[in-house]
Amino acid sequence: MKKTKICTMAIAIALSFIFINQSFAQNRINWRGGGGWARGSNYNKLYNVKTVETISGKVISMDIITPMKGMTEGVHITLKNDKEMISVHLGPVWFIENQNIKIEPNDQIEVKGSRITFDGKPAIIAADVKKGSEVLHLRDENGYPVWMGWKRK
Repeated sequence: MKKTKICTMAIAIALSFIFINQSFAQNRINWRGGGGWARGSNYNKLYNVKTVETISGKVISMDIITPMKGMTEGVHITLKNDKEMISVHLGPVWFIENQNIKIEPNDQIEVKGSRITFDGKPAIIAADVKKGSEVLHLRDENGYPVWMGWKRK
């Protein structure tokens, strides 16, 4: 009788450790999903290959914004040149902050992207940002976000 109770307790303890370990393992993973930045999202549908242009200018400011309800935060810069001051949307914070190239206020940059109207004002959803000899590649020639590239493999 004692051996049966000891075996039952040992099995119960072992199962408890398995469930606890699974619970801790699941809590360590920070699943982000697309956060509204995926190719088929309403926001990314704004990107239009027919309106792609290249502009250059000086970075006036950098901000963290939430472009649309339900999206995760994104990086937005204000770019000024001789013609205009325009908002440039780069991409999700979690992607931009992990890139080697750093864009900062007062940098002279060149932006290639799709000109859109966002909140009633002109804006550009960036595909490439060039700073000196460095290029921050954000979208392919069809507007597909590079941060979603793993899904195409």
